[in-house]
Amino acid sequence: MSFQLPYQDTKPQGAADFYFAINATFRFIHARLGRAGWVRYLQEMGQGYFAPVNEAWRSGGLPVVAAYWRAFFAAEPGAEVEVRETNEEVILEVRKCPAIHHLREQAREIVPFYCEHCYHLNHARAEAAGLAMRLQGGAGQCRHVFSRKFATPQDMNAIRTC
Repeated sequence: MSFQLPYQDTKPQGAADFYFAINATFRFIHARLGRAGWVRYLQEMGQGYFAPVNEAWRSGGLPVVAAYWRAFFAAEPGAEVEVRETNEEVILEVRKCPAIHHLREQAREIVPFYCEHCYHLNHARAEAAGLAMRLQGGAGQCRHVFSRKFATPQDMNAIRTC
């Protein structure tokens, strides 16, 4: 199954320098609005901006979630990610995070909480689709799991800082 990303580009992959803007944006929002404001920003983006994808996830279930992430990471420069799916969950094994790798390669100071954005953004998206999401790791290698439900809430200590 393939997935058509909701944004179109004329090139097969994005520009890695966009990660500079994301890192700076996170720093700016966190400095102006604090941790709660930054989390709210990500949640609102996850629910609002990604609404069409969330609806596709809701209607198509885990196979569409897996197809989306395959298409997403195919467009991310330098990503090394395996997407696996079962009847119960979709697992993203991020062996080389393209953002963290590029920021480090360019000797940029990464906001320490950078990796938390994947949880806050994607948890909001998963909830909007009637799913749940958990994250482990960070700082360049992590594991995202999308499922119908989890017995326990996200352990925020399971997300490493950069």
